[in-house]
Amino acid sequence: MGLNHVLIARCTAFVVAWAALAPVNAYAAHAYAQFGDIKYPAGFSHFDYANPNAPKGGQITLVPPTRLSNFDKYNPYTLKGSAPPGLSGLVFETLLTGTLDEPTTSYGLLAEDVTLAPDKLSAVFRLNPLAKFHNGDPVLALDVKHSFDRLTSKEAAPQFRTIFGEIKGVSVVGERSVRFDFMRVNAELPLIAGSLPVFSRKWGDGKPLDKIITDVPLGTGPYKIGKVNFGKDISYQRDPAYWAKDLNVRRGLYNFAQIHYKIYKDGTAQQEAFKAGEFDLVQVFIARDWAKAYRGKAFDSGQLIRKEFQHGNAGDFQGFLLNTRKPQLQDVRVRQAIALAMDFEWLNRQLFYNAYTRVRGYFVASDFEAKGLPDAAEMALLASLRDKHPQWLAADVLSQPVPQAPATSEQTTLRDNLRQARALLQAAGWAYKDGALRNAKGQAMELEFLDSGGSMGRVVTPLAKNLEKLGIKVNTRVVDFAVYQKRIDVFDFEVISTRWVGSEAPGTELLERFGSKSADTEGSGNVVGVKNPVVDALLDRVVSAQTRPELVASVRALDRVLRHGHYNIPHWYSGIHRVAYRAGRFEQPAVTPRYYQPESWSTGLWWASPANLAETASQNAPSKKP
Repeated sequence: MGLNHVLIARCTAFVVAWAALAPVNAYAAHAYAQFGDIKYPAGFSHFDYANPNAPKGGQITLVPPTRLSNFDKYNPYTLKGSAPPGLSGLVFETLLTGTLDEPTTSYGLLAEDVTLAPDKLSAVFRLNPLAKFHNGDPVLALDVKHSFDRLTSKEAAPQFRTIFGEIKGVSVVGERSVRFDFMRVNAELPLIAGSLPVFSRKWGDGKPLDKIITDVPLGTGPYKIGKVNFGKDISYQRDPAYWAKDLNVRRGLYNFAQIHYKIYKDGTAQQEAFKAGEFDLVQVFIARDWAKAYRGKAFDSGQLIRKEFQHGNAGDFQGFLLNTRKPQLQDVRVRQAIALAMDFEWLNRQLFYNAYTRVRGYFVASDFEAKGLPDAAEMALLASLRDKHPQWLAADVLSQPVPQAPATSEQTTLRDNLRQARALLQAAGWAYKDGALRNAKGQAMELEFLDSGGSMGRVVTPLAKNLEKLGIKVNTRVVDFAVYQKRIDVFDFEVISTRWVGSEAPGTELLERFGSKSADTEGSGNVVGVKNPVVDALLDRVVSAQTRPELVASVRALDRVLRHGHYNIPHWYSGIHRVAYRAGRFEQPAVTPRYYQPESWSTGLWWASPANLAETASQNAPSKKP
């Protein structure tokens, strides 16, 4: 829930019951949870999945798990440009920090406790007196207010204005106490406030946030920027004076003395570099690469290890997103027809080694995924919205099972799906004429698939051939990631491939992804251009849910409405992490967390082997003069 590694929390059942019995009092504690119990009591020693005795030292080198091909700034909070991998999570910190074994709970980090007002319209965070920035300055309430004000201004990337959109403002109530005021009662808002990344007022020497580009970040995190080959590679050096090294929420974490990231523009070059020992760990997303490229003598001998790690994460959503701002994609029947042209079963057999399961909705393999007909809670919610917005909610949303991704089998062939697609296109006013699918004005239907790196080419090619059978001309344009990102930011595309990491507690981030307000804001996450008052109303129900059942019903209804909108061509997901790494370099805790991503798990919780420690110590030892 939140942006990238934004860490937020939820209120406990105990707290809710206590507050109901004693409304005249305020709630204050070391942790906050919206639903369920707080697992770790005040004064706990360390998280169960961390090794408090892990040695500090050694190094790890990895590659970003994204298609990043370069970086041109040190500021992860602005729209233009690309920040280096790892920067947000290693250099900056938030008021609260989440855990990897509780999906909806956070504990004090920069803030040692949080107090919720009796009317629940504000929360006061008291900062830890030990907290300090990398230059030694203490973290004060003025720094928190400065960070909030800058991130919610037009100087920052627009998603922050959405994430923090229901926070009226921040007030300094003491040198180390800061109050967040909320626009309405919403159990999630204190948690959103707790997810605020905090940076020093001195960062950038008074420049506007969007003018801070290559100024060295001034954060509080466990690492500082080390050696840099600007635009290509970056290293982070563990801060020996890190303020939270003995804090319970950091004990056993961030053990490496150095964390390095290498960036490769070409996937094949990256694979060969890994086999040559240029870096230590890589997460593999392409099934073909996992089956074929990550094989060979080094793996057979045990020098390199390939392992599939189980996890409990909600499934990631992945799909081709269709930009409804484009005239040819505004009709829902056209979008549905385009999706019918993808034969996932053929792709899974021929290209993916049957490694994947088809994506069904936006909340894959979770409690929030809509199934079948609406249940009673969904029906009541949707019926009230149908009465209020009848032109925006089709009757079949309530009367028909939730749409499923098109499939092929012995009973339903690709030809059957293409026939259905042709009928939908004809109903939408498109007919095959003079060698192309044309509208009433004679304009031919064309689609451009925008890609960065070209990895989706083998998927687009068979899809394009099927679309061409319908008379739709398909172009594939492969561009550098920076160009790709710029075009996405200004919504200059027709079809792109996107992956959204699954969430065990969907919330405010959905406003930025599907809300009408963000549809016209460049750089927002609403890349498909959803503008629907029913969706907005459901989003409002999601972020204001007071109980877990309310949240589940609201998100399921949202999933149902979005799926009836046919905004994407669903892809696939996997319930495992495919990771390859060098043997003998690392050790792992005995307990594997339930919710994690390989990148942050390895950099945050693994530690160096004795050989790695010795090697790093030797490299860093001062040279002896002859």
